Amino acid sequence: MKLEEIMFTIYVYVLDTLADWELGHVISELNSGRFFKKGAQRVSLKTVSYSKDPIHTMGGMTIVPDCFIDDIVVSKTSMLLLPGSDTWNDPKHAAVIEKASEFLTLGAAVGAICGATAALANFGLLDQRPHTSNGPGFLEMVSPGYKGQSFYIDKPSAAENNLITASCTGALLWTKQIIEYLDVFETNTLESWYKYFSTGDPKHFFALMQSLPSRDES
Repeated sequence: MKLEEIMFTIYVYVLDTLADWELGHVISELNSGRFFKKGAQRVSLKTVSYSKDPIHTMGGMTIVPDCFIDDIVVSKTSMLLLPGSDTWNDPKHAAVIEKASEFLTLGAAVGAICGATAALANFGLLDQRPHTSNGPGFLEMVSPGYKGQSFYIDKPSAAENNLITASCTGALLWTKQIIEYLDVFETNTLESWYKYFSTGDPKHFFALMQSLPSRDES
């Protein structure tokens, strides 16, 4: 089956003090589909949490979750995104980390950024998988049981197989690697997109626009 025939479901875990900026690029591009390549299906984004109670982001925005953790369908056509937050140590988030373990075991994709990487480390999910976080020494400081030092990659974002991790400053590259994994942009579109948003150089904006199919072709 070709990828363009598959509808991906992106589950975005939401929790209090969620770091708004870490999700901004990725959810905007995946939900809008504005730069998707010809034939790529739109993805379905669902916010998910441990309850249906509204959560309040670090930026003061209110989000009402779409579904419960138990509603997540673990599949290779699903992806679980875990944003940073100051509240990951709350035991009520353990259920979604268990779900992340199911995703990784199946070969389905998990994207974790900033504090969410510490949550994965606390569960032992980074001990044998290449990953990154908020700099060397961070996971040792916040996750006493962490044993994945030899798998640590000192980069803003690291994509290895079906696990995509990032530091709090790596959101743009994290987005690029998630889009690349989903294969919903043409390669030249993705490169121009990343160069434009990382440099602000107008030439990359025009290259981005030129890489898109015309309306007659789409």
